Amino acid sequence: MRTLTVLGSTGSIGTNTLDVVRRNRELYGIYALVAGRNVATLTRQIVEFRPQVAAVATPEALAGLAESLAASGLPRTQWPELLEGPEAFVRVSVASEIDTVISAIVGVAGLRATYAAIRGGKRVGLATKEVMVCAGQLVMDAVRESGAELIPVDSEHNGAHQCLRAGNRGQVARLILTASGGPFRETPAEALARVTPAQALNHPTWRMGNRITIDSATMMNKGFEVIEACWLFDFAPAEIGVVIHPQSTVHAMIEYTDGSVLAQIAATDMRMPIQYALTYPERAEAPVPKIDWAQARHWDFSPPDLRKFPLLRLAYECQEAGGSACCTLNAADEIAVEAFLEEKIGFLGIYEVVSECLAKMPVRSPRSVEEVLEIDAESRRVARELTARRAVPA
Repeated sequence: MRTLTVLGSTGSIGTNTLDVVRRNRELYGIYALVAGRNVATLTRQIVEFRPQVAAVATPEALAGLAESLAASGLPRTQWPELLEGPEAFVRVSVASEIDTVISAIVGVAGLRATYAAIRGGKRVGLATKEVMVCAGQLVMDAVRESGAELIPVDSEHNGAHQCLRAGNRGQVARLILTASGGPFRETPAEALARVTPAQALNHPTWRMGNRITIDSATMMNKGFEVIEACWLFDFAPAEIGVVIHPQSTVHAMIEYTDGSVLAQIAATDMRMPIQYALTYPERAEAPVPKIDWAQARHWDFSPPDLRKFPLLRLAYECQEAGGSACCTLNAADEIAVEAFLEEKIGFLGIYEVVSECLAKMPVRSPRSVEEVLEIDAESRRVARELTARRAVPA
């Protein structure tokens, strides 16, 4: 039986992970559930899965969790140990009781815990792009030193992982990641200046958190995936292509030196890659719909418009630059997206803030997670100043 710590248990990946566990109680057990501030959902998860430990982000959330558990009727003798803060996240990620960590905390908040789990030799199902975008070199060095298993959960990287099992890595010419194109795939470039947060949040395929949905609309999310894939699979940026595939059924492809292409194809259901990360190298029946090949269907593929979606181009440039450029890219994007959602800047202002922040921040070579977090904090400070200058008057 695998015993799990779930970092980000109340988010989309976390709840889908727990659904996989729910359907396979004989295979998986929960040691710790980690959330930010969503104590209502976390309480329901505690009552159902009975972890030994539950951790939240802040003292206020911890107090709220205790109140919520008391109101739930769960006897206090059956409560898990309740913890809060970053050190608690690390503790439950390296505990001797577990062998697997699902890393699904949005942003850099989960970096310390994920890095600690990797250094501790755990299997990590990675669903948080920021870990690799901000600290890819440190993470991969830790994987090599500890022998940890790092299995990507994002559908595209999980698809690439599956494809790369099929042949000799030295014979692979390039990796191709697919993108839905987001809600503005067919929107004229000149109309993007007028789009609203509500329009940008209306993703045609996936139901995700606000930030990742906006990143999909700008194609920044695909840029982060390119960066992550470079680290995970040892590709140069020029060896990774992106194609628009609105049906979101082909998740990744690899092209061999002889021109042959292998594709990973599956329904748009995150439980499949989550389960793959848990069962690898074996496979098991998954609670996802199968593709009905008796039905007529067509799949479209087209190149992305880098003039219309310049943040994707910027991601390639940052990975080529190396060092802290990608950390700054992520931090500035998060602040700019937040400002857009609050209607302080326009949609096109996201790129303007990110590109200007990159120009202002010197590129460094971080040698520790703490240094990465320092760069992240400084990049956010600069990005906030830039968004304030662009703020639309109320």
